Amino acid sequence: MFNLRLFIEASITLLVIMDPPGTVPVFLGLVGRKSREARKQAARQGVLVSFLVITLFAVAGNSILAYMHIGIPALQGAGGLLLLLIALDLLTGKGATNHPEVEDVNIALVPLGTPLLAGPGAIAATIVFVRQANGDWGSYLALAAAIVAVHLVLLGTLRSAGLLIKVFKESGILLMAKIAGLLLAAIAVQLVASSVQGFISSGV
Repeated sequence: MFNLRLFIEASITLLVIMDPPGTVPVFLGLVGRKSREARKQAARQGVLVSFLVITLFAVAGNSILAYMHIGIPALQGAGGLLLLLIALDLLTGKGATNHPEVEDVNIALVPLGTPLLAGPGAIAATIVFVRQANGDWGSYLALAAAIVAVHLVLLGTLRSAGLLIKVFKESGILLMAKIAGLLLAAIAVQLVASSVQGFISSGV
């Protein structure tokens, strides 16, 4: 039978970790000055990438990490360093904006799809829920429904972010890009700190 309890628990946990409202400033900082169609495309691609990454780790996360001898702290550290590079680009105005022909693809894949949406926290939570399911198909169905529901919320949130552009205009979007850079830098530092703490706790 469908495990309603797991569905609610997984949905709330992933929504809190992936934080759709908190993603909006970063999303606008990355694509706020683009056309409406480009923003919608970036939202679709970013959410799709996140969905595919989360689904991959739900299906084979334990096997992938075990085969490659990778722990959650290593994922956190890698994600933190990657986000830090993106944050520096936003704060200095350098990086992807120098290559407009590949900017849309880069933003949709990195950092929007992963590690911002499908980050170490969401991946780790998904793996934990898969372990809780413990071979029960009703629980697997509930987890799959939760993943789909959360990504639909993410898509709706990012697609509606364009309403803020009408309010903040060009100068506001530029300011939001700087704020997004600070937020990403803070998230990156937290991920790296959690990674170090995880390595210390595991005795590595």
